Amino acid sequence: MVSHNFFSIFLPVFYFITCVSSTNKINFREKEKEVLDKILGPGRYDARIRPSGVNGTDGPAIVRVNLFVRSITTISDIKMEYSVQLTFREQWLDERLKFNDFHGRLKYLTLTEANRVWMPDLFFSNEKEGHTHNIIMPNVYIRIFPYGSVLYSIRISLTLSCPMNLKLYPLDRQICSLRMASYGWTTDDLVFLWKEGDPVQVVKNLHLPRFTLEKFLTDYCNSKTNTGEYSCLKVDLLFKREFSYYLIQIYIPCCMLVIVSWVSFWLDQGAVPARVSLGVTTLLTMATQTSGINASLPPVSYTKAIDVWTGVCLTFVFGALLEFALVNYASRSDMHRENMKKQRRQCELEHAASLDATSDLIDTESNATFAMVRNATVQNHIQANNRSPLLQKPLVRHPGDPMSLEKARHCEVHMQPRPNCCRSWLSKFPTRSKRIDVISRITFPLVFALFNVIYWSTYLFREEAEES
Repeated sequence: MVSHNFFSIFLPVFYFITCVSSTNKINFREKEKEVLDKILGPGRYDARIRPSGVNGTDGPAIVRVNLFVRSITTISDIKMEYSVQLTFREQWLDERLKFNDFHGRLKYLTLTEANRVWMPDLFFSNEKEGHTHNIIMPNVYIRIFPYGSVLYSIRISLTLSCPMNLKLYPLDRQICSLRMASYGWTTDDLVFLWKEGDPVQVVKNLHLPRFTLEKFLTDYCNSKTNTGEYSCLKVDLLFKREFSYYLIQIYIPCCMLVIVSWVSFWLDQGAVPARVSLGVTTLLTMATQTSGINASLPPVSYTKAIDVWTGVCLTFVFGALLEFALVNYASRSDMHRENMKKQRRQCELEHAASLDATSDLIDTESNATFAMVRNATVQNHIQANNRSPLLQKPLVRHPGDPMSLEKARHCEVHMQPRPNCCRSWLSKFPTRSKRIDVISRITFPLVFALFNVIYWSTYLFREEAEES
């Protein structure tokens, strides 16, 4: 009975208190409309007039900028440009937009129409193409805070120019800039500053196909023209080219082509079709590889690192083809010389045979006459020796004289050339064509290895110097 009386008394009181509280509840969405109509109503705010300076002075309006890089899609070497998608934010103070926050219940007001408030006339000075995103709704908002601060945020995609220095390509690093400046307001009226703390942010899982974003730097780039000085901001993105792609696609295939061209040195010099087809095939393949590389690069006036590599590799392949031409010429020369030697030997044998026949005939006919003359000569010689004893020793030594043999041996020892290992090794190969092939087997790999040492040491040290 008591509980029934309790509910019958206090239930109407509770219902009355609930109804009163519901009638006194404030609809803050309606308050936002009232505040917007109050601060942006006709005759109250003019978007054509810039805000005042710091502390309401007549100084320039300060606009702080920060960026969030969402993605970097392409970096084109041939067009020297890159595409980036980013969230661009500007923040400034406009004391004309102050409002009552109802004890912190209204944190900020949100607008989607940028033309209702004053906006900085910022533009991207190195932009080629650009567009905003409107799916599903325009990706833009403006927030007005109670103390008059305005935050403008928009998502945009830009294609920006990036002048590149390709002297060290593909061992290079490129610096691509993003420049933002005022178009009409000079520094007397508008100044852009980077937001303190962290002005540029990059998405963590940023992926580029052939580059790596090493770091980024923020700086100022104010420019002076005939109409005045204009405020400018820039951020430099330092990209490092991924070398592994080029090592697999260019350097290793070129080395393989050069090594394959050396196979002709080990083929027989008589295998003309095999050596010619091998040399021409490797030369055409190397030329195709070079043209494919140059097709993906702009026609610059200086020599790139890849040009040095492909040029030297093409020279080695062409040199292997010329080496076969030289071997072929030397082989034909050796054959001609061998034929001449055979003909000379045959002529000598025929001449010797004819001389032997003639000498036999002469000996038989004049044998008696020669004997008579020989006896007379001997008698005259004996009489002359008896008259002058001083002429008994001959003035000229005969070939069988021991002294003459000793002197001849002594001269032969001094005239004999000193032993040479290279000559003795080359003497194993009797023909000149074979010697050229053997020398090429050693010379070409050694020169190519020396070129690799010079090439990599030069360009890697230059890369480290530019990085430092």
